[in-house]
Amino acid sequence: MTETLNRVRQWVDRFKAVDATALRDANGIELTFSRSSGPGGQNVNKVNTKVTLRCDVDAPWIPPWAKGVLAENTHYTASSHSILVTSTNTRSQAQNIDDCLSKLRAIVLSASTTGLKNATPEEKKKRVEGLVKAEKARRRAEKDHQSSVKRNRSFKGYD
Repeated sequence: MTETLNRVRQWVDRFKAVDATALRDANGIELTFSRSSGPGGQNVNKVNTKVTLRCDVDAPWIPPWAKGVLAENTHYTASSHSILVTSTNTRSQAQNIDDCLSKLRAIVLSASTTGLKNATPEEKKKRVEGLVKAEKARRRAEKDHQSSVKRNRSFKGYD
């Protein structure tokens, strides 16, 4: 179990170091371009600035533990078994491509880290142990006090 978690953490660390634009050449990614909606003047009817990125969930660079989580993502398209991301944020096709790749990177990173727990630091463990001991001592004192109150009630006077 620990070995698997370490392998997952190593993959996540390597993937975090990869720039989003490096994904452009990855297997299973398909980019399509179309005309974007919204303002743009005369340019809006001539240039295909909207970017649609389709990434196959079974792509070899996507880790197996993330595939199930990706299939439940809102960007998942069941008919093509892929992740569909679009961008129309800017009037530049190149910037929209970068935006789509950044979104895809964030989606895959989120899916691959789902359920991954970090190791608890020693300081935190010691602090929790101290808090548990303090709580047990407080509870014990409370019980002793309650016990003495009840014991004093049953005291029969000085006859």
